[in-house]
Amino acid sequence: MGKGMWKQFLNKLPRKSSSSKPDPNSGSGLVWSVSDTSLGPNGGTACAPRSSASSVKRMSSAVFPSSLVAGIEPLVSFKDVPNSEKVSLFISKVALCCVQFDFTDPNKNSTEKDLKRQVLLDLTDFVGSGVCTRFTESMIAASCKMFAINLFRVFPPSYRAGSGSSSGEAEEEEPMFDPSWPHLQLVYDFLLKFIGSQSLDAKLGKKYFDHSFILRLLDLFESEDPRERDCLKTILHKIYGKFMVHRPFIRKSVSNIFYRFVFETERHNGIAELLEVFGSVVSGFAMPLKEEHKIFLWRVLIPLHKPKGLGIYLQQLTYCVSQYVEKEPKLASSIILGLLRYWPVTNTQKEVMFLSEMEEILEATNMVEFQKCMVPLFKRIACCLNSSHFQVAERTLFMFNNDHIISLVAQNRQTLIPLLLPSLERNARDHWNQAVLNLTINVRKMLSEMDEELFSECEAQFKEEEERRTELEERRRLAWDRLESAAAYQPVTGKTAVLVGLS
Repeated sequence: MGKGMWKQFLNKLPRKSSSSKPDPNSGSGLVWSVSDTSLGPNGGTACAPRSSASSVKRMSSAVFPSSLVAGIEPLVSFKDVPNSEKVSLFISKVALCCVQFDFTDPNKNSTEKDLKRQVLLDLTDFVGSGVCTRFTESMIAASCKMFAINLFRVFPPSYRAGSGSSSGEAEEEEPMFDPSWPHLQLVYDFLLKFIGSQSLDAKLGKKYFDHSFILRLLDLFESEDPRERDCLKTILHKIYGKFMVHRPFIRKSVSNIFYRFVFETERHNGIAELLEVFGSVVSGFAMPLKEEHKIFLWRVLIPLHKPKGLGIYLQQLTYCVSQYVEKEPKLASSIILGLLRYWPVTNTQKEVMFLSEMEEILEATNMVEFQKCMVPLFKRIACCLNSSHFQVAERTLFMFNNDHIISLVAQNRQTLIPLLLPSLERNARDHWNQAVLNLTINVRKMLSEMDEELFSECEAQFKEEEERRTELEERRRLAWDRLESAAAYQPVTGKTAVLVGLS
């Protein structure tokens, strides 16, 4: 819309006198700091002095609806009005920021966009300065309305939604950047300052930062712009810390997002950021852990290892799981068994990720819990040692460089060395990769020095089993040879049966 059209539109709207007094109710209960003498603009915000208020008034009236600029002029700086009018000025500025523009065309409404940018910067500076020691209800209501208008929106369908991707491909996709981000960033900065301010009373604010606001904020984690998701992550953490009454609802709502991701869509852009927030939440859980928090571990965190895109959020997920082990060591064996249930036997990239996470969990696992899960765990490790994919075998062998894991193996060597030695012997004999061969020899030597007598017994037993296996394979080969010979000399016709002895 051009400036001429704005003027035609504004001429049809009723105007209030610029000298109209502010609503006395809006400032009720407000306490002002004595140091309110030099609050001014920052970061390029150009606000007119009081002597030029009338010219600024004409400028804003030319580009914004008169209903937004009525009362105290919103482009006047906070330092140019008395304390009694600061609340009305704040609300006037917030109301002006409710006007939205199209940011896909940088040349469209450039003057109006610049004015809105200045006002947002002024509001952010004012909130961060601490001049206002308590926000009134009208200030909170107006701000929440402005946040909702500017931030809450429905994202268009992603062109990526129809294309399948493996765990590696998902990480290689280039991020999408929202053209309106320079404007959105200012609103997010204001929201972050507002929620983090000591002037926002939690009992009063919870009425406006309610369940509906939180749900719509969580919907924004679907944004494809990583910059926006990073801001949302910080804001959600602030809301969780500020409004204790909303904490159960936030945990439940985020759990629902995870459920939908794991069991329905396997598509969500903000899983890593949500897990990062919950990493700090889990670290703050009181001991002993509530049943609700354990259910979150079993039903959310462990199943999150299933989706193909695990690599995108593995670091954050591993941190959350490790926090549970540190909080309550008795959970370690159950967590390890849970990971074994979701082990990716056909996806080598995910298998390497699982091995890395397993090592981190084992570092925090005590002996009692380790003994509850060591047999199925080391059966899986033995299979990984023999993987034909060199990265899987190599990553498994690297686990034996961990002192704590070696200590656990040494104290349970009677059970674990017989499980490990056959895989090590097959690697040393057959594996195609030289790096895996070298590491295998080193691990084999270490286990031999750990208990030479036991190692020799296991080695002798392995040779006996190999001889029996070789003999069985030879018998099977001879049986097939006899079957082929019988078929060659007496072709099978009709329902004639051919019996071939295996002994």
